[in-house]
Amino acid sequence: MGKKIQNYDVVVIGGGITGAGVARDCAMRGLRVVLLEAFDITHGATGRNHGLMHSGARYVMSDPENAKECIRENRILRRIARHCVEETDGLFVSLPDDDLDYQRRFIKACLKAGISAEELAPDEALAIESSVNPKLIGAVRVPDAAIDPFRLTIANVLDAQMHGATVLTNHRVTGILVESGTVAGVEAESKDGKFTFLAPVVVNAAGAWCQQIASLAGVTINMFPARGALLIFGHRVNHMVINRCRKPSNGDILVPDDIVCVLGTTSNRVPIEEIDNTCVTAQEVDLLLQEGVKLVPSLERTRILRAYAGVRPLVALGEDDSGRNISRGIVLFDHKERDGLDGFITITGGKIMTYRLMAQKATDLVCRKLGVTAVCATATRPLPGSEPVAEPDDDEEVENTMSFAHRAALGRHGTRVEMISEDKPEQRALVCECEHVSHGEVNYAIKELKADSMEKLRRRTRLGMGTCQGKMCACRAASLFSQADGDVERHVSDLKMFLNERWKGIRPIAWGSALSEAQLSAMTYQSLCGIDRINYSSPTDSDKQ
Repeated sequence: MGKKIQNYDVVVIGGGITGAGVARDCAMRGLRVVLLEAFDITHGATGRNHGLMHSGARYVMSDPENAKECIRENRILRRIARHCVEETDGLFVSLPDDDLDYQRRFIKACLKAGISAEELAPDEALAIESSVNPKLIGAVRVPDAAIDPFRLTIANVLDAQMHGATVLTNHRVTGILVESGTVAGVEAESKDGKFTFLAPVVVNAAGAWCQQIASLAGVTINMFPARGALLIFGHRVNHMVINRCRKPSNGDILVPDDIVCVLGTTSNRVPIEEIDNTCVTAQEVDLLLQEGVKLVPSLERTRILRAYAGVRPLVALGEDDSGRNISRGIVLFDHKERDGLDGFITITGGKIMTYRLMAQKATDLVCRKLGVTAVCATATRPLPGSEPVAEPDDDEEVENTMSFAHRAALGRHGTRVEMISEDKPEQRALVCECEHVSHGEVNYAIKELKADSMEKLRRRTRLGMGTCQGKMCACRAASLFSQADGDVERHVSDLKMFLNERWKGIRPIAWGSALSEAQLSAMTYQSLCGIDRINYSSPTDSDKQ
């Protein structure tokens, strides 16, 4: 099959939150943009963080400018992405081993950065967050929140597409075309063949993989991959985000996330060749638990659902063993000025909290290169799902008429929940009981959100992310995929891969009830369903009939 050539104004490489934000901003300014992702949207660090919507307080002592960016973007996201945000507020807690003088300096730094910081007495903190260690000696309330990175990224992708952008997953960039010191486009591969995407500007938004992408253009970026492990607990023990009021360290933050909570994180430098390895070690689990129970004692008695890890896209500007002392600030490289290569831009560093600002800075530079004068509107235009709606006369009466699945889908998709059909009883039937994902929502994700695999469906609906980790819902979802396109063999294979991916997160914490649950899943799919013994052969004539 020959190469297929397509023309655009800008190519964006990377389907994490930064790439999605850049594609949205470029498209909103009238540019013809294509976003290329080697795997799926949120496949990298975006889908592997703790879901903290930073107030900036965590950085006020070490990086006040970064903290100021965080609080500004925090306020913007509450307006434009309200269906992705749970406004929990946060507590920074001082324990007996901590220094109250640090807390006083922390409050002063927060106020200087424009972050509200209310000092609370220990009994006041316990009254609003009963899960915190009762031995605390002080606390500070800040405007932290929880944010769903999957919903946020998908919403940016949807808005980019609504403004004309092309978004292609499973398209791996294999080369960057350079002509006379200027980038002319990229080459990519997918299962459908090889493609050439011509464009005068290419934006490298590949996160921790920015170094590899830059090397394709013949330029060097020294990334500092800092890997962080996290634990998901089987139910939500805290209402608010809980931080340790000290210099950031291991296991010092617990974030509420839907019906569970997430404890994080570690920070260890990994070789650039190992950034695709996100397996968590038993030592990391032990370290997180050891520190986490100091913050919230009940974690010692709470079932761990799974462990996972992500790689922070930090840029090495000096030496550091862990990466904690490297700024989380935004890094924008215009490679014309830096390396003499025109038409090539790298946007990296930062965090999910500042993705919109990162995208604005990168798109401003794209527009300057293309002579486009359109201004950024991403700070004021609501994302799909967060559009303003008329308030019903009786909110309680409307809510009481909703099914559990419809209420859950409303939280995941916001105003777009109206596109999920519940007209027939089978459409209201639950596919995933843990997360209340209905047949109708699965069909919506397949048709409207381009979920053509189990992993893509998980990222768009949370199917398989609940207590049973896919044991009860995975086979049902695979059946719906098979009904949609008739390719039974592909979806059985996809089901196996999905279950194996679930097992990777369970293996580091496979003891007690978690191990029993995993054994039950294995028995269900191997002994009962025989999934490990299914073999396909070419159908005979009688089979075809």
